[in-house]
Amino acid sequence: MLPPIDAPDIGAGTSLAGAGPVVAPRRRGLSRGTLVHVRPTVLIVDDHPAFRSLARALLESEGFAVVGEAGDGAAAIAAVEALRPAVVLLDVQLPGLDGFEVAERLAEQPDAPAVVLVSTRSAAAYGARLATTPARGFIPKTSLSGAALTALVS
Repeated sequence: MLPPIDAPDIGAGTSLAGAGPVVAPRRRGLSRGTLVHVRPTVLIVDDHPAFRSLARALLESEGFAVVGEAGDGAAAIAAVEALRPAVVLLDVQLPGLDGFEVAERLAEQPDAPAVVLVSTRSAAAYGARLATTPARGFIPKTSLSGAALTALVS
């Protein structure tokens, strides 16, 4: 079992910028309330080191335990196997395997992590692919916050 959260309110904090819709095509897996009582572990996958650093700082300040980072799809799959995070924050636009392909491969694993897709593009740019992905949902990068992530994985 993971240690208790040391932050008073996991949903409190600021987003990266602005507000935007959070689209959740599917919700399954972790039971409601799971993330309230534990410090959720997160793997951040993005090919831009600056975004990974910013997302790490934001999520850690909001009570998440970032256990690792990866810069491409193949590294993400290897990191999930090694680190076993509860949540994978996964950029759609990656070199090699894109985020949709990575999400599909991760969903095939036993005890698959909750995957949340992120992008600088809007949800509308991905259309039907978002509706069929095994990912929990999508958050525009400008709307990333601990509250938005928790809403999709709890």
